[in-house]
Amino acid sequence: MAKTSSVEKNNRRRKMAKQYAGKRARLKAIIQNKSLPIEERFAAQLKLSELPRNSAKTRIRNRCEVTGRPRAYYRKLKMSRLALREMANLGLIPGMVKSSW
Repeated sequence: MAKTSSVEKNNRRRKMAKQYAGKRARLKAIIQNKSLPIEERFAAQLKLSELPRNSAKTRIRNRCEVTGRPRAYYRKLKMSRLALREMANLGLIPGMVKSSW
């Protein structure tokens, strides 16, 4: 199991990214609009940089929903390879069988 503090920090980042998503999108649209004057675009860039760093979506780390493990993460299943193997061996994942040759 991962440290509780790491998992909670990531959850805070998810919440903050969701909270600021609209504001970030509006500011980025202004920044990328080449028809606007450069002063207005620069002001939008400064406002974007004033937002909390953890409100950026790229700061969110993919973690296993079962154990909180940050590595070996399967996006489709939202869990790590270790949790996947354990649940598959217990027969908790429908359609997944252990292969033996």
